[in-house]
Amino acid sequence: MSAEAFHIEVASDMVAAVASDAEPLPEIVVETRGLDTWYGDFQALRKVNLSAAKGRITAIIGPSGCGKSTLLRAINRMNDLVPGYRTSGEILLEGVPAPTDPAGVIALRRRVGMLFQRPNPFPMSIFDNVAYGLRLERRRSRRDLEEPVERALQRAGLWEEVKDRLERSALGLSGGQQQRLCLARSLAVEPQVILMDEPTSSLDPIATLRVEELMREFRDEVTIIIVTHNMQQAARVSDVTAFMLMGEGRAGELVEINRTRELFNRPQDRRTEDYITGRFG
Repeated sequence: MSAEAFHIEVASDMVAAVASDAEPLPEIVVETRGLDTWYGDFQALRKVNLSAAKGRITAIIGPSGCGKSTLLRAINRMNDLVPGYRTSGEILLEGVPAPTDPAGVIALRRRVGMLFQRPNPFPMSIFDNVAYGLRLERRRSRRDLEEPVERALQRAGLWEEVKDRLERSALGLSGGQQQRLCLARSLAVEPQVILMDEPTSSLDPIATLRVEELMREFRDEVTIIIVTHNMQQAARVSDVTAFMLMGEGRAGELVEINRTRELFNRPQDRRTEDYITGRFG
């Protein structure tokens, strides 16, 4: 596919999906400054400067192994659970350094939810899955939980499909329903940010489309950062796109970040253009 053909296709996909390029981006909610990460002696990320605006969708694209998932997991301290992992640089949430103490990290993960490549519902009822985070916050009665659980399921577009079987196992849902359930579980605690690590990679096209529609529906309420290998998906759903690549020593580096339309149609770095036009990757 030629560069021109790809740019035209992306531009037409994006017309109704994202905010106008003329609109100024809101304030920054998530930011990394000079972020370096290591797994033991292996450096996974080098000097990554990423920013994500409030109520907008930021997509991260790039070839496999360039550190996209590592970056997501660094933001909500998920990598801290990996033996030998360490980091330097800054991770900021609303301008404040992300906490590193155990209690602070737990609070951070309530503010910064995460959706994984494959749905990971807990082996319990649909209701209890959504209520799980709410119960961790404080002790609540079943009656107190009913309204927030229903609201979260409605926001995730799942209420009408499960309202008559809330006590059944979540493992009986389809793959697409399970992913939306995991989204409802994140939304129930009203996070500021949701990190999505290839959330539709294991879903069929119809389920993928539904998840993308939901992202656009609540994008003004929650800041979303999504890692995706699907460049058309990045073009459809995101306001801003970041391109990552393996650099020196195979450490992941952020090559370019810009409004999605600009990055796909007028990339500033030749490596970005080579990647989105299929010359490598």
